[in-house]
Amino acid sequence: MIIRILGEGQYDITDDHLDELNEPDSALQSAADAGDEAAFRTALNSLLGAVRRLGTPLPDDAITPSDLVLPDQDTSLHQVQALLSDEGLIPG
Repeated sequence: MIIRILGEGQYDITDDHLDELNEPDSALQSAADAGDEAAFRTALNSLLGAVRRLGTPLPDDAITPSDLVLPDQDTSLHQVQALLSDEGLIPG
C-alpha cells in the first residue's frame, strides 16, 4: 500500500503493518471526536511517525498513485475532522 504524507512524500507500507497503523489512527479518531487538541496532536504525530518508521520512502521522481493520503503534521484538528470516516484515516 502506498501512503502519501502531504508535503512530504510517499511510503510503501506492507499490509502486515496496517494493524500497527490502526492503533494511532484509532487514537486520532477518538481525539478528533472529543475535540481534544492535545490528544489529537499527539495521535497525529504518532501516526505519521509510524508511517515513516514502518514504510519505505519512494523516490521523489516515482510516479505512483497513492492508496491513502494523510495530512501533514501542521494540519488542524478541524481540517482532519472533515477528512475522517467511521474507520479513521486508515481503513480496517
